[in-house]
Amino acid sequence: MPAEEDRVEVHLDKMLADRGMSLTELSTEVGVTLANLSILKNGRARAIRFSTLTALCEALDCQPGDLLTIHPAAQRRRPSRADAG
Repeated sequence: MPAEEDRVEVHLDKMLADRGMSLTELSTEVGVTLANLSILKNGRARAIRFSTLTALCEALDCQPGDLLTIHPAAQRRRPSRADAG
Protein backbone atom coordinates (compact mmCIF):
# COMPACT_ATOMS: atom_id res chain seq x y z
CA MET A 1 0.00 0.00 0.00
CA PRO A 2 1.40 3.43 -0.92
CA ALA A 3 2.40 5.78 1.85
CA GLU A 4 0.19 8.78 2.51
CA GLU A 5 2.63 11.06 0.70
CA ASP A 6 2.41 8.93 -2.45
CA ARG A 7 -1.27 9.63 -3.06
CA VAL A 8 -3.02 11.52 -5.78
CA GLU A 9 -5.39 14.09 -4.33
CA VAL A 10 -8.92 14.18 -5.73
CA HIS A 11 -10.71 17.54 -5.63
CA LEU A 12 -14.19 16.27 -6.42
CA ASP A 13 -15.74 17.90 -3.31
CA LYS A 14 -14.42 21.32 -4.29
CA MET A 15 -15.47 20.92 -7.90
CA LEU A 16 -19.00 19.91 -6.87
CA ALA A 17 -19.28 22.76 -4.37
CA ASP A 18 -18.02 25.31 -6.90
CA ARG A 19 -20.70 24.16 -9.33
CA GLY A 20 -23.54 23.73 -6.83
CA MET A 21 -23.87 20.09 -7.86
CA SER A 22 -24.48 17.06 -5.67
CA LEU A 23 -22.68 13.74 -5.97
CA THR A 24 -26.01 12.17 -6.88
CA GLU A 25 -26.50 14.63 -9.75
CA LEU A 26 -22.99 13.96 -11.00
CA SER A 27 -23.57 10.21 -10.77
CA THR A 28 -26.65 10.49 -12.95
CA GLU A 29 -24.95 12.77 -15.46
CA VAL A 30 -21.81 10.68 -15.95
CA GLY A 31 -23.31 7.21 -15.55
CA VAL A 32 -21.03 6.17 -12.70
CA THR A 33 -22.52 4.64 -9.58
CA LEU A 34 -22.80 6.77 -6.48
CA ALA A 35 -20.71 4.18 -4.62
CA ASN A 36 -17.84 4.44 -7.14
CA LEU A 37 -17.93 8.25 -7.11
CA SER A 38 -17.88 8.17 -3.32
CA ILE A 39 -14.76 5.96 -3.39
CA LEU A 40 -13.12 8.42 -5.77
CA LYS A 41 -14.23 11.46 -3.75
CA ASN A 42 -12.88 10.01 -0.52
CA GLY A 43 -9.48 9.28 -2.03
CA ARG A 44 -9.78 5.50 -1.81
CA ALA A 45 -9.78 4.80 -5.55
CA ARG A 46 -6.76 2.90 -6.87
CA ALA A 47 -7.37 3.76 -10.52
CA ILE A 48 -9.69 5.66 -12.84
CA ARG A 49 -10.55 4.90 -16.45
CA PHE A 50 -9.85 7.59 -18.99
CA SER A 51 -13.46 7.35 -20.13
CA THR A 52 -14.63 8.07 -16.56
CA LEU A 53 -12.17 10.92 -16.16
CA THR A 54 -13.31 12.38 -19.48
CA ALA A 55 -16.99 12.11 -18.47
CA LEU A 56 -16.28 13.77 -15.11
CA CYS A 57 -14.36 16.59 -16.75
CA GLU A 58 -17.12 17.15 -19.30
CA ALA A 59 -19.83 17.19 -16.61
CA LEU A 60 -17.81 19.50 -14.35
CA ASP A 61 -16.46 21.66 -17.21
CA CYS A 62 -12.87 21.19 -16.09
CA GLN A 63 -9.55 19.66 -17.04
CA PRO A 64 -8.04 16.53 -15.41
CA GLY A 65 -5.50 18.72 -13.59
CA ASP A 66 -8.37 20.60 -11.93
CA LEU A 67 -9.75 17.35 -10.57
CA LEU A 68 -6.55 15.45 -9.69
CA THR A 69 -3.21 16.59 -8.32
CA ILE A 70 -0.20 14.77 -6.94
CA HIS A 71 0.28 15.36 -3.23
CA PRO A 72 3.32 17.69 -2.95
CA ALA A 73 5.31 15.28 -0.75
CA ALA A 74 5.03 12.65 -3.48
CA GLN A 75 6.87 14.75 -6.03
CA ARG A 76 10.27 13.15 -6.04
CA ARG A 77 13.33 14.71 -7.56
CA ARG A 78 14.19 12.84 -10.71
CA PRO A 79 17.86 12.68 -11.66
CA SER A 80 18.73 14.91 -14.57
CA ARG A 81 21.06 13.93 -17.39
CA ALA A 82 23.73 16.06 -15.72
CA ASP A 83 23.47 13.88 -12.60
CA ALA A 84 24.15 10.75 -14.66
CA GLY A 85 27.43 12.10 -15.61
